[in-house]
Amino acid sequence: EAVIAGVKKFILQKCTEGRFAHGDETIVTVYRRFYQSLATRSRGLAPPWVFTTNYDLFNERAMDRSGIPYSNGFAGTVERRFNPSTYRRALAEQLDISSKRWAAVDGYVHFCKLHGSVNWTEEETGLFPIRESADKLDPAKDRVMIYPTPSKQTASFGSPYSDMFREFQRQIVQDQSVLFVMGFSFGDEHINNIIFQGLTLPGFRLIAFLNPDDANNSVAKELAALGDPRISFIWGSDEETGKKAHYFDSIVQDLMPTSADQKEEQAIEKVFKKLLFKQQGGENGEG
Repeated sequence: EAVIAGVKKFILQKCTEGRFAHGDETIVTVYRRFYQSLATRSRGLAPPWVFTTNYDLFNERAMDRSGIPYSNGFAGTVERRFNPSTYRRALAEQLDISSKRWAAVDGYVHFCKLHGSVNWTEEETGLFPIRESADKLDPAKDRVMIYPTPSKQTASFGSPYSDMFREFQRQIVQDQSVLFVMGFSFGDEHINNIIFQGLTLPGFRLIAFLNPDDANNSVAKELAALGDPRISFIWGSDEETGKKAHYFDSIVQDLMPTSADQKEEQAIEKVFKKLLFKQQGGENGEG
């Protein structure tokens, strides 16, 4: 128990006392751009699901600061407690008072922390014992809900982990679901098993941004050996800047759209460039 408490204390320090705690906004800014991009998806699409194995609070801070509505499995105001039924709820706005018309709120996000969080604590009694804490937790006194042990797969079968893994599995097996993997090296057997389950379905797609060093691990090799066109691995680097393709900031800044209309804007820009090229005599090799 002392060793576990020590490891949890180390994780808490790394997640709460880094550069962000001293005013560095770089990381949370990237997260904000990520969620702002998700929020501008085309209307009519189902809300995206974001699953993370990280313990830190950058995702929550980014959504809070950007005014993006999200569900993380907790409900309440003064005491926010884990209640998995919140994942089955939708946020709607009233369009017309006279006809009582409602529509789902745009930009809504479902968010699951599969391995717990630095601000989750478990109480010994109560109908909903898992609580979000606004105060800094002490693993020597508080039952902090993170599992930095080799027995994570076993521990994950208890609540709230079983509920969140069930949601992960439910989304994976949805028709035409696409899983984008970033910052995950397939080191969690429970998650891997669910991904492999998804690959038994013809409509599932897996797109993984990998560190080249992780491309040789056993799971990545096993996936690559399948030769399945539904599986895509992406890695590489910019020769000039050295920027890695699998870095989170590279994905957010270079690959994610800034608006639902970006494709149309890019098409228009392409046409204008082509017209300008012709006007300058580019077709005849002049200009």
